[in-house]
Amino acid sequence: MSYLNASEMTGGYGKADILHSCTLTVEKGEIAVIVGPNGAGKSTAMKAVFGMLSLREGKVTLDGVDITGLSPQDRVKKGMGFVPQVNNVFPTMTVEENLEMGAFIRDDDFAGTMEQVYELFPILKEKRRQNAGELSGGQRQQVAVGRALMTQPKLLMLDEPTAGVSPIVMDELFDRIIEVARTGISILMVEQNARQALEIADKGYVLVQGANKYTDTGQALLADPEVRRTFLGG
Repeated sequence: MSYLNASEMTGGYGKADILHSCTLTVEKGEIAVIVGPNGAGKSTAMKAVFGMLSLREGKVTLDGVDITGLSPQDRVKKGMGFVPQVNNVFPTMTVEENLEMGAFIRDDDFAGTMEQVYELFPILKEKRRQNAGELSGGQRQQVAVGRALMTQPKLLMLDEPTAGVSPIVMDELFDRIIEVARTGISILMVEQNARQALEIADKGYVLVQGANKYTDTGQALLADPEVRRTFLGG
């Protein structure tokens, strides 16, 4: 069984369903990317996996354990980390304080994890005494990802991590995401930069109107003429 298995998810906000039998699976240490047109339900699918909206149908298991009924906070304790697209740092707190906030569920010594975050994102160590609100967009994203890593997640979920950053910063963030996956952490990512995201993806999901349209390896989706024509601009 896959490490994450979110199967046949149907639900939305209020009475309107946004997801229609949407299924997402991620293996251990795998990078899975969700792409698709605006309004396809990509972020909604991610939030459903994290327990931020209730499902009418379907279930979510993590490492074989059914977590469908758990709150987001309890899912964090089970090993999920989530980085939202906006409002994902505490701007008036320092970088180091932001990272410390990420360790709120831990009662052990997290100094070693903080050093690992600083090794992954050296600029954060350099700016650890600066307020997060003073950093560039790309550096704030590094803080947000670093804070999620402080919980020692087994599954890290990223909602459009490269939104609003330059192409150079996007490439750097993707490089760091690959490094995180190499440590055995599973990654589920929603990304608008579909072509670049599929290049680093072990598995890709193309969603259309809240349903699975295509599922394959990142490379196979990039090579599929129909996917290229319809979703990747040729």
